[in-house]
Amino acid sequence: MTGRAIIKIMKRNGWILDRISGSHHVMVKEGLRSIPVPVHGKKDIPKGLAIAILKQAGIKGIRP
Repeated sequence: MTGRAIIKIMKRNGWILDRISGSHHVMVKEGLRSIPVPVHGKKDIPKGLAIAILKQAGIKGIRP
């Protein structure tokens, strides 16, 4: 799963792109802390990291 795919899922769940710092896109949602998502072109994010990002975002039922 790429970083862009994770960002797309997060946007569908109410997350907003706050800023881009280098290769990390920082997503925010009101009442929750910000979550950085690494975006390295078409390169896949390691499975464990992708699961951790989605878990922090409170998104369940999606597995990379």
